[in-house]
Amino acid sequence: MSSNLTAPTILQTSNLKSQNNNPIPGINSVAAGSQPDLIVELHSILEPIDLTALFPIGRPLEVELGCGDASFLVNDATLHPDRNFIGVERLLGRLRKLDRKGRRAGLVNLRGVRIESSYFLKYLLPPHSTAALHLYFPDPWPKRKHWKKRLVNERFPEITLRALAPDGVLYLRTDDRNYFEQMREVFAAHAAFRPVETPADLAGLLTDFEREFQKRGVQTLRAAYRRE
Repeated sequence: MSSNLTAPTILQTSNLKSQNNNPIPGINSVAAGSQPDLIVELHSILEPIDLTALFPIGRPLEVELGCGDASFLVNDATLHPDRNFIGVERLLGRLRKLDRKGRRAGLVNLRGVRIESSYFLKYLLPPHSTAALHLYFPDPWPKRKHWKKRLVNERFPEITLRALAPDGVLYLRTDDRNYFEQMREVFAAHAAFRPVETPADLAGLLTDFEREFQKRGVQTLRAAYRRE
C-alpha cells in the first residue's frame, strides 16, 4: 500500500546493509554474482534522480507507488523487457522482497526506491518522464476524520500531471468504494485527464493484497486516466 505525505518523511537508504554488511550502493554487483542490487541509494533528496544512471538502456518508464511485496511489479517487468520499472515503497522489508525476486528473475529493467510515494512523485521523479503510474490499494483511511491523509486527493492530479509523459496513463485499484468515488471525482474535475479502460492483460496481473482480497470475495475497483 501507499501512504500520503503530509509532512516530508524521507527514508534514507544509506544505512541499508547488503549480505556482506557493507552499505548498499545504488547499482552494485553483489558478492554472489554479477546481478546488481536493485535497491537504489538516494544520494540526494533534493534533486531528481538520474534515470540514465539507473537504466543504461533507455526504455519507457513505469512506476508503481507502494509496490508491496513486488508481486505485480516483478511479473510486469518480466513480461515487458522493453520497459523500465521503478517500485516505490517506504518499508525496507518490502523493498528487499523486490530486490530478491527481481534478482532471482534476472531482471535488469527493475529498481526499487525507499521513500514516500508523493514525495517521490513531486520532487525526485524527473518531470514528464513516466509512461505509466500504478497505484494499487493505497491506504483508504476509512474514517472520515482521516480522509485528508489519503494519497489521492484534490492535489494529486497535478502531481500526476507533472510526472506523466504525454499520453501517459495512471492506473488505480482499490477495494474501498468511498475512496474509489473520491478518486473518480478528483480526476473528473481535471481537464488534463480522460478516463480509459484498464487493459485485460494488465488487470490480470495481481498484487499481493489483491490475491488475498479475491480469496475473501472482495471486489477490485479499477480506474485509469490518460493524460491528454
